[in-house]
Amino acid sequence: MKKLIQIATVLLLIVACKTEQKRDTKTTEADLIAKAKGIHKRVMTLDTHVDINVKNFTDSINYTQELENQVNLPKMKKGGLDVAWFIVYTGQGELTPAGYDKAYKNAIAKFNAIHKLTKEIAPSQIGLAVTTYEARKIYASGKKVAMIGIENGYPIGTDIKRVKEFYDLGARYMSLSHNGHSQLCDSNTGEADNKWLHNGVSDLGKEVIKEMNKWGMMIDVSHPSKKSMKDMIALTKAPIIASHSSARALCNHSRNLDDEQLQWLKENGGVVQTVAFSSYVNTEKHNAYNKARKTFLDTIAKEKGFKMMSRAEVMKLDEKARNAWYEEYLKIRALANKKMKAAPKKFNPVGVADFVDHIDYLVKKIGIDHVGISSDFDGGGGIHGWKDASETFNVTLELVKRGYSEKQIEKLWGGNLLRVLDKCQEIAQKIQKGEEV
Repeated sequence: MKKLIQIATVLLLIVACKTEQKRDTKTTEADLIAKAKGIHKRVMTLDTHVDINVKNFTDSINYTQELENQVNLPKMKKGGLDVAWFIVYTGQGELTPAGYDKAYKNAIAKFNAIHKLTKEIAPSQIGLAVTTYEARKIYASGKKVAMIGIENGYPIGTDIKRVKEFYDLGARYMSLSHNGHSQLCDSNTGEADNKWLHNGVSDLGKEVIKEMNKWGMMIDVSHPSKKSMKDMIALTKAPIIASHSSARALCNHSRNLDDEQLQWLKENGGVVQTVAFSSYVNTEKHNAYNKARKTFLDTIAKEKGFKMMSRAEVMKLDEKARNAWYEEYLKIRALANKKMKAAPKKFNPVGVADFVDHIDYLVKKIGIDHVGISSDFDGGGGIHGWKDASETFNVTLELVKRGYSEKQIEKLWGGNLLRVLDKCQEIAQKIQKGEEV
């Protein structure tokens, strides 16, 4: 009998311990969320790559409304995204005077749209910053912050004076190419067929890099080829950035940076802004999920009379047609995601944890001072858990769960990027004064 009592006591203790462990787990989870919320509120969160559509910058349709797109003021406020680098993107066209003229007009239209948002549409809600000081001052006032980056130097044409013109319009970084070789440098897309136009940076591109250094515009290496990146690092007097790229060691895509490129970037003092672009985070997982989703997409598209197209096909459309297609596609995709979520079979999309795996890898490889965060929202970016600006907190929460400190999270969420901007502008001032750099 005594033995039975002892056994019963031991069993009760085991049950009690398990119950206590459950309580501790719940408490720990709640503590982590509370900690993450505090950090997210205190840290200025900065996303270096958000594409725009000029049709969303009108008097009747604009970012004060919660539109279907991934970033607008209501979604930024809901998710605690403080700084958005709006992108003056131009698709690669023919290297002709007519092509350059069309590209220039497209770029100016996007600059004008961003200025209209911050000066006319919602100046009480968002301000345009061109320095770290201005960004922090606007943030401290309680407003959201807009900054400007240029994706593809194609609109420069053959006139290097446009570097200063774009700088004066607020651009603080520029990539010299996008998908397809520009007049300035080769693109990463050359890897597909091993065909190159310049074998790196062109002579004109070298002059543009000098101008960017002179005025304090950061050089973005996210789309240029590996050889172009190598040339840029050899030519530049200032740190560079990769505005939206991840680790190639984890996902073998030409848009990501391999370990050698990461080492170059570290030695240069630059920063890589890890990108939440599903197929650049985990291609296999992305493809498997998209294969499953295609059934839902095709069914809904057929019902709506919408023609599904590949990314390559969409990029061949002119700007107006591409924007119209993408806007409708987002609606179709939202319906498909909703149906997938309600389906009995569970699917496994690329999520925030997969994204932070890249941050972990990059931090381990090149150090916390050289890593940042970007989404590529409204340009194809978005993952499960960070599908738009309203879910930005989930990234901070995952970083807290992984043990990152508030100081480290501040660096990842913009501190490192702004350090590079400060350095580029410091070097620019020396160049303008004729001082040795």
